[in-house]
Amino acid sequence: MSLYSQYEKAFSNIPRPFAFLDLNHLDENILFVKEHLGNKHIRIATKSIRSVEVLNYIAQSFPTGTGWMTFSAKEILFLAKKGFDHFLMGYPILEREDVEQLIPFIREGKEIVWMVDSIETWEWLQKIGEENDIILLICLDINVSTSFPFIYFGTKRSPITEEKALKDLLENGIKHKHTKVVGLMGYEAQIAGVGDKPHEKWKRGIIPLLKKSSRANISLWRKKAVEIIESYVGNLKFVNGGGSGSLLWTVEQKEVTEITVGSAFYFPALFDQHTSLPLKPAAGFGLRVTRKPEEGVIVCHGGGYTASGALSTDKLPTVYLPEGLEFLQNEGPGEVQTPLKANDFIPKIGDTVYFRHSKAGELCERFQELVACRDGKLDGKFRTYRGEGECFL
Repeated sequence: MSLYSQYEKAFSNIPRPFAFLDLNHLDENILFVKEHLGNKHIRIATKSIRSVEVLNYIAQSFPTGTGWMTFSAKEILFLAKKGFDHFLMGYPILEREDVEQLIPFIREGKEIVWMVDSIETWEWLQKIGEENDIILLICLDINVSTSFPFIYFGTKRSPITEEKALKDLLENGIKHKHTKVVGLMGYEAQIAGVGDKPHEKWKRGIIPLLKKSSRANISLWRKKAVEIIESYVGNLKFVNGGGSGSLLWTVEQKEVTEITVGSAFYFPALFDQHTSLPLKPAAGFGLRVTRKPEEGVIVCHGGGYTASGALSTDKLPTVYLPEGLEFLQNEGPGEVQTPLKANDFIPKIGDTVYFRHSKAGELCERFQELVACRDGKLDGKFRTYRGEGECFL
């Protein structure tokens, strides 16, 4: 039985539209990550999952994981109330009320590490720590992007791009007694987030060359940053790097102690561009075919679930099953209606078309639950953050 037929059988009584989770594929992806972590620990990226129940499901396979990389202090509060621990706030924040709500959990012993890349954020955290007579843990975020003569390859996030900036930050920050530096993050976004086979064909000859040159710079700078920080504060508890797209390379980097992984579990469509990841699509959404305006064209109800990032076709969802369907060039996925051209098999009115979202966790912002299947049968439902009434960013 084809996968499409399995899905149609398993989900036959589920109202459309709906989001699905293929547990067979999820388990295969979990196993792939486990087998390729080497001696590194894993930190699971919550933004790529956005479901407490799925986070718990994944975590069962990684008993030695270091915890969670979160994307909002409100999210940390939400997860802490549910018994989660060992948080790394992946981005600088400046919301006082959100941080102060977490002070009781810190006093109880929960580990929450805050991201810092500027003296302003460091001093802000110091003030909160001083007012509450508590020490707040800090992770310094360095920028490991590469500036080539005519191309900036990477992301513009942290301003700490070289040794002097890092030393200046440390010299001004370590005097604060209500903060403590325990970690370093050097996220190689240009490796993890840029596929080897982008949609734009003209980039396909350039990207591998840029990645190869950038890797050497990343490793040298991150190792040096570890040395500099430890010369000021002593041994670090962790050095965080990588992402799903750079997993196979980052595990070989000696300075890294833990790797952040999230998207690899759902394996969204954007990651098809990473040729080194033989993973299986584990999550997506199904739409009902409701119209057939002409021969060879069908219309689905819903579908305009475009992902964030620079505007390009690879941010659109992709048609998954059945094969042989494609968007109309002049319409694409629509807010309420999505017309599709059928090149081979033509679904009938009432049938389902299955899609994959471009980015992992953003799918969960559209649906209250993920309907799970295993071996062609329904296997429960997993509530999303939205299904629990939460929306953090």
